Amino acid sequence: MTISSALVGTPIPEFRVESVSGEHIRQIALILRDPNPIHFDLAAVARAGMGDREINQGGTTMGYIIDMLAAWTGSAAHVTRISCRFRGNVRAGDTVIAGGEVLHQDGSVTECAVWADLADGTRVIDGTAAVTIA
Repeated sequence: MTISSALVGTPIPEFRVESVSGEHIRQIALILRDPNPIHFDLAAVARAGMGDREINQGGTTMGYIIDMLAAWTGSAAHVTRISCRFRGNVRAGDTVIAGGEVLHQDGSVTECAVWADLADGTRVIDGTAAVTIA
């Protein structure tokens, strides 16, 4: 099946991150100059009542959805729009599964429902995206 022939309801092949890296979370916080200590200070995570592991940046988790769409379409350049609602946290060590399905096609534009879930099925992001096809 090609993307151009995808029917409404066609699932997008999932993108799986087996174990979110605490070191990667800390590095992204440094790169982005993100001062929120929940990304690098375990004592701050505990004080905030958020457990005992670093909290992944929402944008990084959304990036897993973009990775899924890029793998499906052949390039991140085909992703023309993404709109997400952040519903929960991803912590270091969590498994994240990005998924989606075709909602509508109009010419070369395919509208998709997209999401990111934890391995236990907890939905941490949901939204929509548009991709183009050649």
